[in-house]
Amino acid sequence: KKIKDYTEEEYELLLNGKDIKVFLETPMGSMNASYEGLIPKFNRLYIQKEGDMSASTKKRVDKFTHIAHCDTCSGTRLSKQALSCKINEANIADYTAMQLDELKQTIAEIKDPIAVPMIKSVTERLQHLIDIGLGYMTLDRQTASLSGGESQRVKMIRHLNSSLTDLLYIFDEPSIGLHPRDVHRLNELLVKLRDKGNTILVVEHDPDVIKIADHIVDVGPHAGKHGGEIQFVGSYNDLLKSDTLTGRFLNRHLPINDKPCSPKGFLTTEKSSQFNLKNIQANIPKEVLTVITGVAGSGKSTLINSVFLKEYPDAIMIDQSAAHANIRSNPATYTGIMDPIRKAFGKENDVSPSLFSYNSKGACENCKGLGFTTMDLAFMDSIRTPCEVCHGKRFQESVLAYKLDGKSISDVLELTVSEALDFFTDKKILKKISAMEEVGIGYVTLGQALSTLSGGECQRLKLANELHKKGSIYIMDEPTTGLHMSDIEHILTIINSLVSKGNTVIVIEHNIDIIRNADWIIDLGPEGGSAGGQIIFEGAPMDLLQNKQSLTAQYL
Repeated sequence: KKIKDYTEEEYELLLNGKDIKVFLETPMGSMNASYEGLIPKFNRLYIQKEGDMSASTKKRVDKFTHIAHCDTCSGTRLSKQALSCKINEANIADYTAMQLDELKQTIAEIKDPIAVPMIKSVTERLQHLIDIGLGYMTLDRQTASLSGGESQRVKMIRHLNSSLTDLLYIFDEPSIGLHPRDVHRLNELLVKLRDKGNTILVVEHDPDVIKIADHIVDVGPHAGKHGGEIQFVGSYNDLLKSDTLTGRFLNRHLPINDKPCSPKGFLTTEKSSQFNLKNIQANIPKEVLTVITGVAGSGKSTLINSVFLKEYPDAIMIDQSAAHANIRSNPATYTGIMDPIRKAFGKENDVSPSLFSYNSKGACENCKGLGFTTMDLAFMDSIRTPCEVCHGKRFQESVLAYKLDGKSISDVLELTVSEALDFFTDKKILKKISAMEEVGIGYVTLGQALSTLSGGECQRLKLANELHKKGSIYIMDEPTTGLHMSDIEHILTIINSLVSKGNTVIVIEHNIDIIRNADWIIDLGPEGGSAGGQIIFEGAPMDLLQNKQSLTAQYL
């Protein structure tokens, strides 16, 4: 019976069931079974096990589901009894839903003598969060939704309020996601931590953070196999006089683009008030480089990633999310060159190309082609150790005996992108490898696990995969993350090349050199959170300098 011919009662049974017994005829014979109903079964198999779902399954399930606030607690996750407790007519959910700058003012109005010590402590912590540029956040925001930069700043505040001293703190690029205005606030916090008697070690590319260091160690001269040497040790002033790559680029600044490309029309969205946006629309010029600027929380990502991308779903999004599909993924598999490499080995040795896949019969039987074995330590993190049979090479000994121009499949996967350019002659392979070299990841090996790549490296790998398309819209979210100053010009060359091929490029960025080289700037603000969400400026970089309201203009 076709579903369209079901009665209302039959359709209700199909969807929700009623624990009814049904008699089934199957190829294996007849049997009695309980019918559960589509919706209860879907809930049991997928909704209630959401945390255990693979990324691909979750993507399919998302098509049939949506998230809504609980009808009972309205999304607060608290009982009626808890919500009935109030201070100055507001319950705990009301307080945690306030932006931090508003919350600080509201808490200051609590005058109960018993609460004074607690108010002082809470106010101090809130002020630190506001000072580091997080005043737009709310306390009920889920930590999973925080960006890497936001998470790092929250952790920093936690330690700033600690009474412990003589500790070693290591910060890995704390300036990620910060507007130049907020970098100065970050510097103040780093200095406060140092002045409490702690040792602060910062891995950083931002010139403003480097400038405040008491002691600088410069590593190089280049990346990957061409790096790993100490180039300079000393003060900032001495670094400026040195002949290191960092020293030279600290003395250089790219000029403002005074001859921007002219737009070939505009890509426009509907007006939006999503999150903190103030009924604004995106007007993105075609076939030029548009840079979206503004302090953290001003609405940049909402305008582009949520509003614009929803209306232009064919745009190519290149962000820093993980690029790997599974534990065996690497740059060779991600870019699609692994298949022609296997075929080349198969043809050269007159054997099946499938032998050279670590997902197939050529894989090491002990580690199943992973290159490592995992030791489960129960309540502690598992430990990975190199496979004792293949020693991390991932293939059987018999497979490693086959050679291509003197190299085994394992040798080839251990080549860096730069080395692979000199090894291969196949045009399809060279095109992909050249793109990876072009985006600045020539030091990465073809067989390196994608899970070991940084966010910036993942982003550049994605860019390499999309590099030679024409007539597309590219969206890049902070492409300079993790890049040395010397790599900025390289990224600009790639972006300008995309524009010259008729592509529209949109970059969300805080890096001043990228902003200076834009053809068009859309500056959001003036501040973050509820004080943001407005378009402060749209136009050419030189014209932005005249805007007195823009915080970006002050640093341009």
